[in-house]
Amino acid sequence: MPSVLLVMLLVVAFAFELINGFHDTANSIATTVYTRALSPGVAIAMSAVMNFVGALTNESVARTISSGLVDVQLELYVILAALLGAIFWNLLTWWLTVPSSSSHALIGSLIGATIAYTHGFSDVRWEGVVEKVVIPLFTSPLIGFVLGFAFMRLVFELFANWTPANANGLFHRLQIASSAFMAYSHGSNDAQKTMGIITLALTTEGLLSQDGGVPLWVKLFCAATMALGTAIGGQRIMKTLGRGVFRLEPSIGFVANMATAIAIETMTALGAPVSTTQVVTTSIMGAGSAKRRAGVRWVMARKIVTSWFVTLPVTMCLGAAFCALIGLFV
Repeated sequence: MPSVLLVMLLVVAFAFELINGFHDTANSIATTVYTRALSPGVAIAMSAVMNFVGALTNESVARTISSGLVDVQLELYVILAALLGAIFWNLLTWWLTVPSSSSHALIGSLIGATIAYTHGFSDVRWEGVVEKVVIPLFTSPLIGFVLGFAFMRLVFELFANWTPANANGLFHRLQIASSAFMAYSHGSNDAQKTMGIITLALTTEGLLSQDGGVPLWVKLFCAATMALGTAIGGQRIMKTLGRGVFRLEPSIGFVANMATAIAIETMTALGAPVSTTQVVTTSIMGAGSAKRRAGVRWVMARKIVTSWFVTLPVTMCLGAAFCALIGLFV
């Protein structure tokens, strides 16, 4: 029988994944909705289906979260504290409409809670943190920007003689396919963070062996919850991405989606948990810069970049604080 603390953890994991949907699943459909390629309802339904498919195809990122970041057997309340710290940060940045990283919020909070629990730094696998978290933190947005810029330049060359009406009609249709690809890549990477946390909790409780992988019900649970989060709260982040960085057109939406999906798929193959928010933002910036550098809203871009740098240290402090607080009662 699962313990009361495990049930509480699953409830909080549900809340985290719901809020993760506010933040990150919206990214895969924001460009499609704001260029009117699809209605919000159809876009959300498509995103949910592709997230399901993506979430079922890979476990490498979930394994990184569940066994690649800490060396110590954590108690359930420590994992619970990590989730609460990430939720607090996600809600704050969601309310401020800043597309921050749910991935790095969870990882930072888990590291902070582990440090508070062990009263030291030696039980964190720092080499894994650097290799799987810190390096992708900088490289994945850079890849998104470069690909967005390069693909947009290629589009200019290939469609220079097309009329705007014909080009927009084509890219409206292409954008649907690229959005589906991006939603798939999002599921194959981002949906796995909570899967990893739940797997870690099940292993801690002795309900799953260390090398048992991610149970199917956990995959379905996380994918469904994320899709629900998109339907409830995704509009706020969609507004920032659709208008706050660069005013989107169908060609830019298509390029940004393709650049983002390729960058995320690359990182997923490496087992690196990255932020869809970061990559899609820089992909839009790259595509927008290729068209008109002055049209990129660099003030918003700086605001977003600042949130990237503060997320890990702030959530480490939040995770440690929640761990210390809950530890007083457990």
